[in-house]
Amino acid sequence: MFNSITKRSFRFNLAVVVGLFLFIGVLFFLLLGVITKHGDTLIVPDVYRKNVQEATQILEKAGFNVDVRDSIYIDSLAALAVWEQTPAKGSEVKVGRTIYLTVNKVVPPMVKMPELVGLTFRSAEMTLHSLRLNVGDTIYKPDFATNTVLQQLLNGKSVKPGRDIPEGSNITLVLSSGTGSMENPAPNLIGLTFAEAKEALSASNLNLGTVIVDPGVTDTANAYVIKQDPMRKNNLNELQMVRAGESIDLWLFPTKPTPATDSTTPPAQPE
Repeated sequence: MFNSITKRSFRFNLAVVVGLFLFIGVLFFLLLGVITKHGDTLIVPDVYRKNVQEATQILEKAGFNVDVRDSIYIDSLAALAVWEQTPAKGSEVKVGRTIYLTVNKVVPPMVKMPELVGLTFRSAEMTLHSLRLNVGDTIYKPDFATNTVLQQLLNGKSVKPGRDIPEGSNITLVLSSGTGSMENPAPNLIGLTFAEAKEALSASNLNLGTVIVDPGVTDTANAYVIKQDPMRKNNLNELQMVRAGESIDLWLFPTKPTPATDSTTPPAQPE
């Protein structure tokens, strides 16, 4: 065979080689569509909010490969549910294309609780959203600083700034509704314990102002109120009026003032 090839002219052999390559090239391009499944396309099904296992089964059954690419935490979405798919639902893609999924985390990440007290409602809302926290209930309480945050609560309890809480938590905001329009006589708190005085203030929709504690006090809750400002009556023995949301300052002493005072008599105060 080698001798027969060598006996032929160089041009003939070159023409045979070129023809052979042309034949292989034409055959390759004819078979390329079959090899690459050119023209075989599928529509990507919708697996949004489906569990990742169910979504994988649906996609693989439809002729796609599946890869979980990323995870995110959405508090309103079930754990391991699909949040995003790429290519998107309804896209026309080739058979065997890989569909990348982003799924919801099982355990929410933790974030630091911010300090919201003193902020306006709008500022507090923006701060919470920036940390992927939600505004829960809003409770209004009389106070002079209208529409500012007085307290921040989680599950009904006060939550301190800097505490780690789950992302997506609902934070209840206690907001100031401003002072009331109606005036009422200042309550008489003289002779009450500090704990009793705070309850009386709360019942009257009044706030606790400055608290001055005598050095001899060892138990603040059971210390006695010996002075308040404003008093129930002024020096002219006239009732002093306060509005809901205003504050009353208290002076605390370790023993109950004597003689015991009523709502009309100013107490005897220690020097």
